[in-house]
Amino acid sequence: METVVVTGGCGLIGQHICSGLLKKGFEVIAVDREPGIYNEGKLNYSFVQATPTDKDTYAEIFEKNDVSVLIHAACTVDNDLGPIVTDHEMQESKQCDKFMYRYAMSENVKKIVLLSTDQVYEFPKSREPIREDHVLKPSTNYAQMKIASEKALIEEYQHHKEIMCCITRYSPVYTLNYTENLMAKITDPKDGSNFVSGKGQYGFQFCCVHNLVDFILCFVKNADDMSYAGIYNVSDKLLTTAADIIAFMREHHRLGAVLQKSNSGALSKIKGIFGGGKDEKINYRFLDLSKLEYNNMLDGTKAAKLCSPRWDIHNTK
Repeated sequence: METVVVTGGCGLIGQHICSGLLKKGFEVIAVDREPGIYNEGKLNYSFVQATPTDKDTYAEIFEKNDVSVLIHAACTVDNDLGPIVTDHEMQESKQCDKFMYRYAMSENVKKIVLLSTDQVYEFPKSREPIREDHVLKPSTNYAQMKIASEKALIEEYQHHKEIMCCITRYSPVYTLNYTENLMAKITDPKDGSNFVSGKGQYGFQFCCVHNLVDFILCFVKNADDMSYAGIYNVSDKLLTTAADIIAFMREHHRLGAVLQKSNSGALSKIKGIFGGGKDEKINYRFLDLSKLEYNNMLDGTKAAKLCSPRWDIHNTK
């Protein structure tokens, strides 16, 4: 039985990763600031309490356990960070990365999976799908934090090229009951009102948590040679439209009034000019109205060779 360490293992994403690994027959060590009840008491599951900068605790984990895989989900929005990413959190993530990868690789871990973000990309005005080699432009705090984490992993990898590393750049997540990212796309950041432009037939790239977990499980279990190492875009197969979000929220949750705005183009340009300023930089969910109808999507062809996305807003659980 192989042992997997999941940092941020009790957050929204981490708890589902741990659950999936347990079902696949792995022994799982979840590390987080606070314990969670989602996997508590399950066979082959253990929890270690530690902050991301607790070097001694992490060193002990890798020294005392024969760890095969590290899944680094700590310091991740929607997992154990809120939507506002501060300078302190960026610095904490950098400190964590500085020793985490070194400990893992020094103790002969076979695979490392880092959770990153699609915010590292420059989103073009064209509707061409964004591939893994697309232009990078990490302008938000969260994107800068994750690019730094990617670079730290790549730098340490240069000294341990026998270890299979995977960087997953995924879109904002959701589940049946976790809807904050969905709601952000139909919420005006200026006044907090719910709105839709026209009939809502414009879309956003999301990633159902279960698609992300499926991909990670497939990589951990099935990636069997170094050709699988590298960067992967992970997301739902299709865009989720504003109309889809409204229908989903009305069916499964409570949704108040939704204002219909017909002159979205001019409105978006005006609001885009005056922008979000600092809010746009630090708020992971900030909605840039000037890009409302770009319909950008990730090219998930590479990830689909390992695991095709099977979940979307219509069948999520």
